[in-house]
Amino acid sequence: MLVISPHLDDAVFSCGAALAASPGAVVCTVFAGAPGEAVVTDWDTQCGFANAHQAMHERRAEDAAALVALGARPVHLNLLDSQYAGDASASPEEIASALAGVIRAKALPTLYIPLGLFHSDHRLVHDACREAWRADPALTCIAYEDALYRRMNGLVQSRLAELAQDGITATPVSERIDTNALARNLAAKQRAVSRYASQLRAFGPNGYDDVFAPERCWTLQPVRHDR
Repeated sequence: MLVISPHLDDAVFSCGAALAASPGAVVCTVFAGAPGEAVVTDWDTQCGFANAHQAMHERRAEDAAALVALGARPVHLNLLDSQYAGDASASPEEIASALAGVIRAKALPTLYIPLGLFHSDHRLVHDACREAWRADPALTCIAYEDALYRRMNGLVQSRLAELAQDGITATPVSERIDTNALARNLAAKQRAVSRYASQLRAFGPNGYDDVFAPERCWTLQPVRHDR
């Protein structure tokens, strides 16, 4: 499968167990570009970095190590996330065009996309993924609930309602439970999450508990109007 991740950690935090269950998956991170050394943000400082350029260099390395733990492969796009780009953020159309190139190059049949909750970057990537999916309707499209944000009151329900208004049904993904496989996949996810040392430092010891709650995904399909 091809998983689209807004930032360097979102895919693993949100669907790391699903990645562990699908060796050879590809994770494409949209906002993996590095700004100049003069850029410094509060978040990067909390993570232990001197500047944003150093932060993105180290975070790419953390992401690569995390994906190795899951048997997955990274693709890093060079777009800047909102804390660096400000008003110059890429448009959904620009992101969709970049994603279409990755989709064609990887030729994988299943596309995992963020449900697009709360964070402006997540919503932007969700919209771009929807556009790329419309251009290749043969893809199976599955939306994963964005870890950390999915716990916020009403956000998941609001997004599902918006999808329905846009003519898209969202059906919960249900799979046969293999307790041994589930335990292995969760252990692999825990190892992968630990590779994001800089981000975990900023979240604090209890700031990312939701990462290890059960993952929830939704199969998206256009509503069919039978004549």
